[in-house]
Amino acid sequence: MAKPVHPVRRPAVVTGASSGIGAETARAFAAAGIPVALGARRVEQCEEIAAELRAAGGEAVAHRLDMSSDGSVAEFAEKVRADLGDVEIVVSNAGVVGPGALVEISSERFADEIDVNLVGAHRLVSTFGPGMVERQRGDIVFVSSDVAVRARPFMAAYAASKWGLEGMVSALQMELEGTGVRASLVRPGPTWSGMGADWDADLGAFVLNQWVKFGFARHPHFLKARAQADAITTIVTAPRGVHLSLIDVNPEAPLEKP
Repeated sequence: MAKPVHPVRRPAVVTGASSGIGAETARAFAAAGIPVALGARRVEQCEEIAAELRAAGGEAVAHRLDMSSDGSVAEFAEKVRADLGDVEIVVSNAGVVGPGALVEISSERFADEIDVNLVGAHRLVSTFGPGMVERQRGDIVFVSSDVAVRARPFMAAYAASKWGLEGMVSALQMELEGTGVRASLVRPGPTWSGMGADWDADLGAFVLNQWVKFGFARHPHFLKARAQADAITTIVTAPRGVHLSLIDVNPEAPLEKP
């Protein structure tokens, strides 16, 4: 790929970058000339993607990252800073979701989803945010979900984490006003992202049928992960003075036959 020349070098971090939206965001960043660090627990997949991006002319590194661990986030940040310099862009994308009725899942599993999806996002803010504020420049993009505005059955912990995430980011946006640091949300609708790939097939089909029952699946179209990556790239490449605070990205319905 031909790497565009930018007047300001803006190293980026993408979490949950081993597949889906995270992997596609890393590819979109590299294509835009943005140095990128890929992080996930499945570091082998991240390393393969980083090698692909370097072979195409991009600047990319990969390190293991566990969003449920303060120490892992801190170690990841140190390695990225040594590789790429001060981080200008953070994409908080890592997430977990499991199916199940709220009255049946354990509190431990409920807490695990909240920890990764919500507290993990705060770990990124507290690790990378102070430096951005000091430099008066930065973008933090949080990948939410349409469950934040339309909770779906049998995904209660995930819905709770995304509702909490959007509340946290709304407060953060006000706190960062005037600092030069932009906090933004991307709210994906149905997207093929790899999440849920480890679900039991029968249980997954049951959950999808519940979406239909409660009116959450008006048509069968899903977006490719690249659509969300392009939205994230649009946010971070917006010129200074422009703050794209929320982008809601949904699949277009199929054309109706006349």
